[in-house]
Amino acid sequence: MDMSFSSTWQQVTTNPALLITVLLTLGVIFVNGWTDAPNAIATCVSTRSMGVTAAIIMSAVFNFFGVLVMTMVNATVAMTISNMVNFAGHSDVALIALCAALFAIVIWAVAAWYFGIPTSESHALIAGISGAAIALQGGFSGINGAEWVKVLYGLALSTVLGFGSGYLLCKLVVLVCRNMDRRRINTFFRGAQIFGGAAMSFMHGAQDGQKFIGVLLLGVVLANGGENTSGIQLPVWIMLLCSLVMGVGTSVGGKKIIKSVGMDMVRLEKYQGFSADIASAFCLLLSSVFGIPVSTTHTKTTAIMGVGAVKRISAVNFKVVKEMVLTWVLTFPGCGLIGFLMAKLFMLIF
Repeated sequence: MDMSFSSTWQQVTTNPALLITVLLTLGVIFVNGWTDAPNAIATCVSTRSMGVTAAIIMSAVFNFFGVLVMTMVNATVAMTISNMVNFAGHSDVALIALCAALFAIVIWAVAAWYFGIPTSESHALIAGISGAAIALQGGFSGINGAEWVKVLYGLALSTVLGFGSGYLLCKLVVLVCRNMDRRRINTFFRGAQIFGGAAMSFMHGAQDGQKFIGVLLLGVVLANGGENTSGIQLPVWIMLLCSLVMGVGTSVGGKKIIKSVGMDMVRLEKYQGFSADIASAFCLLLSSVFGIPVSTTHTKTTAIMGVGAVKRISAVNFKVVKEMVLTWVLTFPGCGLIGFLMAKLFMLIF
C-alpha cells in the first residue's frame, strides 16, 4: 500500500469521505492540544513558576517534539489504537463510521472544555471509535478485545501508579529538603517546576499524539480498501502533520482547565508541583514504552492527589475530584453512545 504524501494527498482530493476524515482527525488533534494539553502546565502556572502565556508556548513546543520523537522511537500506542476496532466492510461506509466517531469526540471535548472539566480525550477517542464500530458491524464483533483490554490496564496503571508515584516522590522531596533553607528551595524548585512542565508536555504529545496518529493512519488504510493497519509502516509525514497541529492547538491555551487542575483541586507549593509533574511524566513514559494507551489527564490529576495527600488527605478538594471522576465514568458510555448514534445517522444520510 502506497502511504506516501503525494499518493495520500491525491486520494484526499478525490475522495470526499477521506477528506472529511482527515479534517475531523486534525480537528480532534487541535481540540486535544487546546483542551487537554493545558493539564501538562497547570501546576507550573498555579505555583507561579511561569506565566500563562510563556507556559502555553513552552507546552506547544514540547508537545510538538513529544509527538514526533516518541512516535519515531516507539509507535506501539498508535498501532494499538488503530487496531482496537474492526471497521471491515465497504470502505466508504467504514470511513463514514470513523467520521461519526471523530465528530462525537469533538462534541464531547468542547462541551467538557466549556464547563471547565478536564475530561479525557483519550477515553473519548476510544469510546467514540468503539461505538462507531459497533454501529457498523451491528454488534460487538467490531471490537478487538485483545487490544481493548490494554485500555483497562491503562486505567488501573494511571490511577494506582499516578497516585503512588506522586505520593512517594513528594514524600522523598520533603525528607531530602526538610533541613534546607526555604528560600533557596523555592528558587530551585521554581526552575525545576519549569523542567517538570516541559517533561509533562513532551509526554502528553508522546501519548495523545500517537493515539490520533493511529486514527489518521486507519482512515488512510480504509480509503485504500484495507481493514486494519497490521503490517503498515507509519509514514514520517503523518507524524510531522499531527505534531504541528497539536502544537498549534496547545498555543490557543486553556485557562479554564489550568484553573480546575492546578488551582481548584489542590493548593500546591512549588516542590509539590514539581513532584506531580515528574511523577506524571514517569507514568506516561512507562505506558508509552509498553504500548499502553492511558489518559494524560487521569495520570496528572491522580498524581496531584497523591502529592496533596502527603500533607494531609483533607488538602484535596474532593468536590472537584468528584466532578472529574463523574466525567471519566460518563465518558465511555456517553461518548460511545454518541459515536454509535452519529455513525447510524451518518450512514443513513450518506
